[in-house]
Amino acid sequence: MENMNLIDTFSEFKELKNIDRTTMMSVLEDVFRSVLQKQFGTDENFDIIINIDKGDFEIWRNREVVEDDKVEDKNLQISLSEATKIDEDYEVGEEVTDEVKLIDFGRRTILSLRQNLTSRILDLEKNYVYNKYKDRIGDIITGEVYQIWKREILILDDEGNELIMPKEEQIPSDFFRKGDTLRAVVVRVEMRNNNPLIIISRTSPVFLERMFELEVPEIFDGLITIKKIVRIPGERAKVAVESYDERIDPVGACVGMKGSRIHGIVRELKNENIDVINYTTNIKLYISRSLSPAKVESIKLLEEEERAEVYLQPEEVSLAIGKGGLNIRLASQLTGYEIDVYRETDTEDAEDVNLEEFTDEIESWVLDELKAIGCDTAKSVLELSLSDLVKRTDLEEETIKDVLKILHEEFE
Repeated sequence: MENMNLIDTFSEFKELKNIDRTTMMSVLEDVFRSVLQKQFGTDENFDIIINIDKGDFEIWRNREVVEDDKVEDKNLQISLSEATKIDEDYEVGEEVTDEVKLIDFGRRTILSLRQNLTSRILDLEKNYVYNKYKDRIGDIITGEVYQIWKREILILDDEGNELIMPKEEQIPSDFFRKGDTLRAVVVRVEMRNNNPLIIISRTSPVFLERMFELEVPEIFDGLITIKKIVRIPGERAKVAVESYDERIDPVGACVGMKGSRIHGIVRELKNENIDVINYTTNIKLYISRSLSPAKVESIKLLEEEERAEVYLQPEEVSLAIGKGGLNIRLASQLTGYEIDVYRETDTEDAEDVNLEEFTDEIESWVLDELKAIGCDTAKSVLELSLSDLVKRTDLEEETIKDVLKILHEEFE
């Protein structure tokens, strides 16, 4: 009966925990042999036969037949008189094989064996979960919200494995109830206190990349490549895409007919505004595209400093900067250039005067300082406040006041 209980326990684990047959048999035999070593001092003369299909196992002990007065180790030897009780044909020097019943070991030993077996199988299960998800880092998973705490959410996958989504990995506008289904990407897997810890995220750029792969077949098939993604979760994201096939418009393919493809992604990301742009190795063009929806007039690159001075019409400046500076911040992250935005001087304004015209009144090094911040004309300087000019140049306040006075007089 105890044997059957043990096998039942083993069978339940095998059915629920997805541990392969060979591994389970190895673990079961290992546990039995550890009990035999404690009980008899050695397990070398024992054969263990496990039959998973029938749900039973047998333990057989091999002992040498010796004269009645020559028995030194009852586990390795058996007296001739005892051997003949099993089979009267046994003779000295032969080997006797008899079955050992686990129930004879005592209830305490059997209980210990069962606990050992349970512990070993749980360890195997933890390793199985760890290895499974370690290979799935970067993959989207679907799970059910099981528990909601202040700093994290506990999610169960379809096998009942526990996944954790910390607060910082949730989109700010995310709101879940117990039982809700959610999608996220596996970002980190580690062992903590001998337990697998699987961290999932909805804020990672990888999550957005996988969503594009799901919604845009051309990306999944490799016809369109995502070069880079930057995002401020729940607010705005910029995605640079490229196609090696001239017949495919990468931006159009990602957006879909009337936005059909990108709308599903936007909904999943809680209405995050997504800009899809064509990637290019032309830095000026790349920066111009990254500032979408603003229209750029001209760009001056300071490559050694990885800075770009971008000139726009006054009405386009707010679009380039974006709400809370999000647009220009993401454009900088996408291109790798620090972007400074300037208002473009109206070239049709005949009243404006180039700064070069003031060389008789203003020292050349002062003019160079003003040009360094993108001010090439008198009005471009006058559009900035005194505090802005002090902050953005290395000029003294008194010097700037003198310059402003000279420029103002030009238009009076």
